[in-house]
Amino acid sequence: MNNLLEHFVTLWVVIDPIGTIPVFIAVTAGVEAAARRRMALLASLISAGVLLFFLIFGQLLIEALDIGLNSFQVAGGIILFLFALTMIFGESKQDVEQRQAEEDLEDKTHKQNPAIFPLAVPSLASPGAMLAIVILTDNHRYSMVDQGITALVMLSVLVVAFVLMLLAEPIIRLIGHSGAAIISRVMGMILASVAVNSVLSALMEIMKTGQL
Repeated sequence: MNNLLEHFVTLWVVIDPIGTIPVFIAVTAGVEAAARRRMALLASLISAGVLLFFLIFGQLLIEALDIGLNSFQVAGGIILFLFALTMIFGESKQDVEQRQAEEDLEDKTHKQNPAIFPLAVPSLASPGAMLAIVILTDNHRYSMVDQGITALVMLSVLVVAFVLMLLAEPIIRLIGHSGAAIISRVMGMILASVAVNSVLSALMEIMKTGQL
């Protein structure tokens, strides 16, 4: 149960459904309601596909490169920690991605589907989320059943993100952009704690087994 809760919190923080709301509003400005729903669905499906790819093949790629999983977990924890610091001290995720989305909308030659970029990648399927899903489905630590449960947890977070995108405008009216930024920073604190725990666990495993 503790692992399940930790996995949910980690995936919620790195996917950050709330932080995606302002991004969604920015890229769908002036778009009809039906098109907005299609974009929200497409972004959710693409991000799910990307994260499922890393869930299934991420560790195989790492092992093919002869990288020890404990070493990868330490590196991953450090990266997640740095990612958390940017959430706490830097511009919030939604500020950065919203600005990028607005710049893209101003670029008349820009042809990228906003459901793919920036909504699916990197807003939902962020580098932190890709990294986290590999760590949370370590074949040496978790059974296939556990990995399946983690996959369901990940998909449930994306379903919540999809619903929040559909409800984006009333949510922003309720909490405001400042409220979304505050929530993002609180999530950064939680992610920093999870990242430190990941690094310490890997270091203890290295000391216990002597395997990187």
